[in-house]
Amino acid sequence: MNIAHLLIRQAGERPGSAAIIQGRGRRRRSISFAELDERSARQATYLENGGVGAGDHVLVFVPMSIDLYVALIAIFRVGAVATFLDPSAGAEHINRCCEMVKPAAMIAISRAHLLRLKCAALRRVRRAFTVGWPMPWAARWERGRQRPARAAIVPRQSDDAALVTFTSGSTGQPKAAVRSHGFLAVQNESLRRAIALTAGEIDLPTLPIFSLANLASGVSSVIPDADLRRPGSIDPAPVLRQIVTHRVTRCVASPAFFERLLEGPDAAGSLATLTRIYTGGAPVFPGLLQRLQRTMPRARVTAVYGSTEAEPIADIDWNDISTDDLHEMFCGGGLLAGRPVPDIDLRIIENQWGRALAPVAAADFAGLCLSNRRPGEIIVHGGHVLGGYLGGVGDDQTKWRVGDGVWHRTGDAGYLDDRGRLWLLGRADAKVQDGRGILYPLAVECAASRIAGVRRCALMPREGKRVLIVEPAGAVLEETLHRELAWAGIDEIRFLDRIPVDKRHNAKIDYPALRRLMNGRGVKCDTASVIMWVV
Repeated sequence: MNIAHLLIRQAGERPGSAAIIQGRGRRRRSISFAELDERSARQATYLENGGVGAGDHVLVFVPMSIDLYVALIAIFRVGAVATFLDPSAGAEHINRCCEMVKPAAMIAISRAHLLRLKCAALRRVRRAFTVGWPMPWAARWERGRQRPARAAIVPRQSDDAALVTFTSGSTGQPKAAVRSHGFLAVQNESLRRAIALTAGEIDLPTLPIFSLANLASGVSSVIPDADLRRPGSIDPAPVLRQIVTHRVTRCVASPAFFERLLEGPDAAGSLATLTRIYTGGAPVFPGLLQRLQRTMPRARVTAVYGSTEAEPIADIDWNDISTDDLHEMFCGGGLLAGRPVPDIDLRIIENQWGRALAPVAAADFAGLCLSNRRPGEIIVHGGHVLGGYLGGVGDDQTKWRVGDGVWHRTGDAGYLDDRGRLWLLGRADAKVQDGRGILYPLAVECAASRIAGVRRCALMPREGKRVLIVEPAGAVLEETLHRELAWAGIDEIRFLDRIPVDKRHNAKIDYPALRRLMNGRGVKCDTASVIMWVV
């Protein structure tokens, strides 16, 4: 099999329909499913003529665009492996990643080619293609349009690698998540069911994996007119205009992206065509779901829980969250993530994060799983759950062999309720344990999210105390926080102008960065200072 067959199938079923639309006004470009098939076939010929073949790793430094998906499908067609890494992680990280996969080619926008000047590993890549402005050491990618369309798609085995993505490697050796052709096919089917992809719909996706699922399902993708590297800082106006112009019906994005859209001009009117909203990649608190539902009363608003290694894991609609559920979330019960998707097995085990787990027999597995309401590590298993990393780097910490299968340890803590729904409690290694018991960070942060004036907050232990760091969005009194969170026994509250968040989604707390900040410039403010900051 080859995943390219699935991605170009719509060329026969919906040839003239738009597959991808990007830009606005004079910069607007679109490509139909039939054109995508033809262009990717021509670029596949170009790659093959350049010596790129089955099993070769091809580095891709191209943002979400028509060019990205043409390149991806072309790479798949020749049986090569599309490989992504984070260029902002630095030259040492890039060199380490390249040492692991030894890329044969590189497709990059012009400015990304400048990385070759400081990365020896990139200079050793034997074949380079540039998208956009010419570079002296690279062939123009656009020249591939003059090549004949390659008729045959190179057959691959289901377990042959198709896509590799690297972690940032900030804690040492980078980990490479390898998705095979078979894995991508199974993941696509799981995503199609979980987010109800229907041919003919128009989506505004913000992550490449969802655009791939759209292509396979006959859904048109409108690439947001925004810098998707910083979803929490986008200008919402151009994106809202795209939604109106193309009558977008659905959107999958991080909580930070949706928060920006809601702050845009005439957000309610601009978002009126949306009937399906899916948000995840970071904790999705009830307040955001409620705001989205109020703004778009006709839309189905859904929070999705997943990870790089397993997407999706669980989901829940706002309309399925009861008053009792909200009460439990606001009183320390954690964040309700919903039922696990049908394609995944999910269990809770004793929290042993940070320690490798010895293999166990399948017959002994059930006895090691916790009963309902008992918090522990969340582990998952299924056809769209990665069974390991390239070269086994990171497997000892995140994989657990049970019988003949492998379970993935998500690194998150949580529990299952009596209805089989998953509740999240935060990172497994972030729990606060002291003489008063155990306190989970997400339980506190979810409860605090409903308090007026709290934009973002993070719980962490410091010098034996339970400390809550708060990023205010309005006037918030320290005594109010203490009163509303009395059950958590918070010893100290500190205020920061900005709590650091992850680069990808701009929504998850970056706890290591926060600790460094608190050890340096972090200062406690009094109530008057907070009110003055807001005013």
